[in-house]
Amino acid sequence: MVVLAPILVEVARAFDVSSAAAGQLRTVTGLVAGVAALAFGRFGRGVALRDLLLLGTALLALGSLGSAAAPSFAVFALAQMPIGLGIALLVSAGAAAAADWARPDERTRVLSWTLVGPAVAWVVGMPLVGAVAERSWRLAFLVLPLAASAIVAWSLSLCRKEQLPAVRPLVRLKDLLGDRAVGTWALAELLASSAWAGTLVYAGALFVESYGSSPALTGLILGGAAVAYLPGNFLAARVARARSALALLAPLSLLGAAGVAVLGAVRPGETTSALVLAALVFVMAARTFAAGAYGLELAPDRRLAVMGVRAAALQFGYLVGSGTGGLALLLAGYPALGAVFAALFAAATACYVVLRGSPAAAPAAG
Repeated sequence: MVVLAPILVEVARAFDVSSAAAGQLRTVTGLVAGVAALAFGRFGRGVALRDLLLLGTALLALGSLGSAAAPSFAVFALAQMPIGLGIALLVSAGAAAAADWARPDERTRVLSWTLVGPAVAWVVGMPLVGAVAERSWRLAFLVLPLAASAIVAWSLSLCRKEQLPAVRPLVRLKDLLGDRAVGTWALAELLASSAWAGTLVYAGALFVESYGSSPALTGLILGGAAVAYLPGNFLAARVARARSALALLAPLSLLGAAGVAVLGAVRPGETTSALVLAALVFVMAARTFAAGAYGLELAPDRRLAVMGVRAAALQFGYLVGSGTGGLALLLAGYPALGAVFAALFAAATACYVVLRGSPAAAPAAG
């Protein structure tokens, strides 16, 4: 999910397209992954989570190889499709496994460590991608997602496949989203994910095109900012134990709106923008944890389906964020980009306010 950020401009130059057009690659991934994630409630019912995760790593490896070898922009876009499918499987089954494989009293701690994964990917992956991109951006897909897929698949192969006591109950998407609390939460996740995913897609390009940063320096900046994810994630885990996770979501989304507006409009230098990005990562880490914790307890008997909806919201967020962000960038540059994403965060804030006032929003026991 993070490989394109520091190399977006390099990919655009290689295929002779604009940065805004290259950003639309995430619309391909988002569309495929979003549709796949929504299907989990029906088609993933009788499959062990370990096997779903193994399939996700295989698809991610396939897409990485295709991306590294792509001779044209069209082929490169096609190679993003298995990556999208793999991400959908890994995100949905991974979050569900954090709940299903952990004891109830350990669930919050396990989820917190599970959500550290994206931060580690940023901290380790961004500088690595930036460094190898100095030689060729194609190597980025081989040294990070392909290698990671192999390691994860090997680790999962050492684990016993869990025994399903019964096929998980069929969860129809219409019924799931018909639940007012789940539907409102899902809409808020789509809006917030669109804003944040779009920020991630274009953050590297912002540094390259605003300050002339090299791929290596851009990777270091993005990786350094990602360090802020760790304290944000663990602080949210601590606070969520003492109060409702739902109470955190509106203020954190509002802070996200302010931060992304500043990132787009105020760019006096690399250091300032890097600090703003780090602050945004801290806030988004806390928001991501709070949203995940709330969603897992909102419908305990339908966790895989709910996490599928959340994964779909994240992936459709790449579609919406890349599309709206690319249009804003073409029309009025990075200030407009920040304003559009700020508006999406503000809309998500409104959804969380509605949720807090709804009796149906109280998570079920379990």
